[in-house]
This record gives sequence, structure tokens and C-alpha cells, in this order.
Amino acid sequence: MHLAFDPAAHSGLFSLSEEESRHCIKVLRMNSGDAFRITNGKGLIFDATIIDAHPKHLQAELAEGVKGYDHWPFKLSIGIAPTKNSNRLEWFLEKATEMGVDEIYLFESFHSERRKIKLERLQKVMIAAMKQSVKSRLPKLYDVKKLSALFHLPFDGDRFIAWIDDGVRLTLVKAATPSQNTFVLIGPEGDFSRAEIEESKVAGFVPVSLGASRLRTETAGVAAVHTIQLINQM
Repeated sequence: MHLAFDPAAHSGLFSLSEEESRHCIKVLRMNSGDAFRITNGKGLIFDATIIDAHPKHLQAELAEGVKGYDHWPFKLSIGIAPTKNSNRLEWFLEKATEMGVDEIYLFESFHSERRKIKLERLQKVMIAAMKQSVKSRLPKLYDVKKLSALFHLPFDGDRFIAWIDDGVRLTLVKAATPSQNTFVLIGPEGDFSRAEIEESKVAGFVPVSLGASRLRTETAGVAAVHTIQLINQM
């Protein structure tokens, strides 16, 4: 069943946005009486029935919202440096949304090759991934910040920084604690500088390894999200 998205969705008579209306009527060929679902991206999903199949302002009757399946007793935050190839960053955001993450911080650091992004485009990628994977929660995505700003963000939980170094023996899978809020930083293609690692340690971040393989930035991000979700489901 088709899942639409509107952050203002509520029970009762509701009008969809023009974009969602057009997709339902012009693309999916839906008509009055057809059923679908709407998520508000904040944790609720509504069963809906089309009342007026207008291609610009579809009206539907929404039942009471129910809590989606994608709720967990911890907060997962990822900080990641935008990749030089924007398609790789979009791929990460899509997969991270599918697997489940609460918030994503984009940052620039010493070795960053991309310092500007198209936030609106990236948010659309995440919305599409949320709908495709039938999620009820849309992760928060923050525009590019300085890495040092992330070191000092208030965060009540475990904080890790993924670093490729022979001296890092502790793996994320062993360091992370189930049901604990977790913040993981993933560096750019050139990795973090040693000075950035030292600054992160002072701020309370623990260097960890994501395994023996040398991973691309976007792959490392996916590995981190999957690791935290997996240890919380075991």
C-alpha cells in the first residue's frame, strides 16, 4: 500500500500537498474510495481513504494515527563528512534512513573535499527512503558544520570517532552499549587528521575501528548505523 508523507498530517479530513496529490492521482492513478497511508515523519502512520481525487489538492479521511514500528529505546546520531561525489552521500542517506537513524550531522574537516551541499535535494532522498521502507520517522538532517562544533554538541550517551589507525584496536561492535544513546563520527575520504583525533578525545569521543577492511566514507557510515541497530536487536 502506498505511503505518502506530510508533516502536518492529522486524523479527520486532510488535504495533501500538491506534490503528493499529483503523485497519487497522476502517477499511481488512484481514485475516490482508494485506500493508502500517510506518515507525518514524526512517528505516526495514518490509514487514509480518498474523498476527493483532485490532482493538486487531494482530500482524504484519515483515521487515528498509530505508532510506526521504527521506534527504539535509544538515540542514534551520525556525523559524516560529505563525499566528493554527491551521489555517494545520497546513497548513504538513503541506506541510513532505511536501516534507522535519528539524526545526521554533516561536517567539514581538515581533509574534506566537499564543503557545500544541496540540503533540499538530500532531504528529498531521505523522504523517498522513508516512504519506500515504510518508516514513520524522518531522520533530522543538519547542514554542514565545522567538525569542532560537533565535538561540543550536548549529547547524553556514548560518543565514538571511527579512525583508521594501527593503534586503534577497539571495535565499534564491542565498544557500543545496547539501549544507550550513541553518536558516531565518520571522516572524509582522507580520514581525520591526528590533531582532530586528539581534539575529539579531549571532547570525550573514543576512537574505534569499524573492522579490518578499509571502507569508503559512505560505506563506513552505513556500517556504523547497521552495527548499532544490530547490537540493539540481538
